[in-house]
Amino acid sequence: MRHALILVDLQHDFLPGGALAVPGGDAVLEPAIQHIHSGTYDLVVATQDWHPPGHESFASVHADGAVGALVELHGLPQVLWPDHCVQGTRGAELHPSIPRNRLAAVFQKGTNRTVDSYSGFFDNGRRHDTGLAAWLRERAVTRVTVLGLATDYCVKWTALDAHSEGFHTRVLTEASRGVNLRPGDVDNALDELRAAGVEVV
Repeated sequence: MRHALILVDLQHDFLPGGALAVPGGDAVLEPAIQHIHSGTYDLVVATQDWHPPGHESFASVHADGAVGALVELHGLPQVLWPDHCVQGTRGAELHPSIPRNRLAAVFQKGTNRTVDSYSGFFDNGRRHDTGLAAWLRERAVTRVTVLGLATDYCVKWTALDAHSEGFHTRVLTEASRGVNLRPGDVDNALDELRAAGVEVV
């Protein structure tokens, strides 16, 4: 019965000054580091948005595409985003305050140009598995704690998928921040998590 901490997308592009900066996103770094060093967790892993150039979730790829617009992408609803976390760029790098020597693994997502991946476990169509669930099971993990960016997208979907994969799952609101494209998105995401059986603390 091991407990893993999952750090979701603590990357430059989601932090102040980044291409898709989450409001107040830098406030998650200090509590995240405290949790990494707390001794509470048997393993610490990170997810990393890792998009190829020209990813189809980017507004720039679509004629008249506007950031924040909702479109259909290969049969899936898709919010259009600014170009962000492009493979090999500084924006895609994990923030340097995250101690890499404490990370047991980093799971990259969003690598398929045709489908976005909010969750650290699956892409948005559940067509591709990152291998995170199997990796955790191989190490006898039964509990996960999720934190990071952003509460209403990648944190939410990582936590929902962790729960659906059978892990006892909790989300730390003190170490997560949301995009809030529409007022209330973060509150709605937390309500959705609670309704699914995820512990929100």
